[in-house]
Amino acid sequence: MLRVYFTAEDLTRVRVAPGADVLWEISNSFQTLQRSDGTREFGEWRRWVRPRLSDSCLLLSPLLPPRGYSPDFLTPTRGDCGTLQAAVDTLLRTPAARLRTDLARAAAVRRLPRWTGPLARGDNEALLRLGRAVRTYHREALEPFWHRISAQIDADRMVRLNTLLEGGTEALLSGLGAHIRWRPPVLEAPYPVDHTIHLGGRGVTLQPSFFCWPTPFTLADPELPPVLGYPIRRDSDWLRPATAGRSGGALGRLLGHTRAAVLRASLTGCSTVELARLLGVTHPAVSQHIGVLRDAGLVSTVRLEGRSLHVATAAGRALLRGAEPPVPDLDVPGRI
Repeated sequence: MLRVYFTAEDLTRVRVAPGADVLWEISNSFQTLQRSDGTREFGEWRRWVRPRLSDSCLLLSPLLPPRGYSPDFLTPTRGDCGTLQAAVDTLLRTPAARLRTDLARAAAVRRLPRWTGPLARGDNEALLRLGRAVRTYHREALEPFWHRISAQIDADRMVRLNTLLEGGTEALLSGLGAHIRWRPPVLEAPYPVDHTIHLGGRGVTLQPSFFCWPTPFTLADPELPPVLGYPIRRDSDWLRPATAGRSGGALGRLLGHTRAAVLRASLTGCSTVELARLLGVTHPAVSQHIGVLRDAGLVSTVRLEGRSLHVATAAGRALLRGAEPPVPDLDVPGRI
């Protein structure tokens, strides 16, 4: 059982992560790949990935077993982990003391291969080898689906922020999923081992995760900045790999003021009913526009308690930024 103890100060320091954490998704998905449960959620993905995975990815196996302890340094709490490049750079900068501590902890519960010895000493070549394995795994197992994975994490984050605005921190903690129970001042969830965290005023970062399943995750070292990862709901068609031709065709249909207004309104998350009322169009018209935007990878829809919330993806936000008019140059010579 996992138990997270909150103080009154901690309730004011609950933070929802800004988006997908690449290293958490790599770690959670690699562990999920080795398991056989969760067939409905991940069975088809496993069948797609396994024959395509390079042997070099097996380097991750002793560090990320299907169950049990995995080193905290693989999911750092500091540094930018929003993109693969930034995440690998953060991983390669892991202090030798953290490597040594985490790998000693792993070695206490299972036998590690010889190459982890130099890694524990902070050997540069061992770190580079690990970084290459992480890059390869992401490219082969996650990259074909990454824009959908990150879009659904963005959509879940928007749901959490709306819950926080409407109901406060208590509502946010109460709505993290069926496996997570808020019994003030303790948050409880099933966990492979008994693990207790006293936040002690540090607060906690809530990290939505696509491959976290079925229970939440956290770091093993209670002294690290607290992170609680929780599973999000997934669309049934997330396994459809992205193709330039399909996405390009959908983007070509993105003309018209109404559709642009729908995309702009989805920046902060809107339901179908809210969009229809805001734009003065019918519900079927909104659904049609949302369908085109979703096919283009610009909007993601998350369904929660009978309500569909449409949220602009990173690609949608980038498109809107690119469409903004340039800021006029106010430094005109000869004028005061």
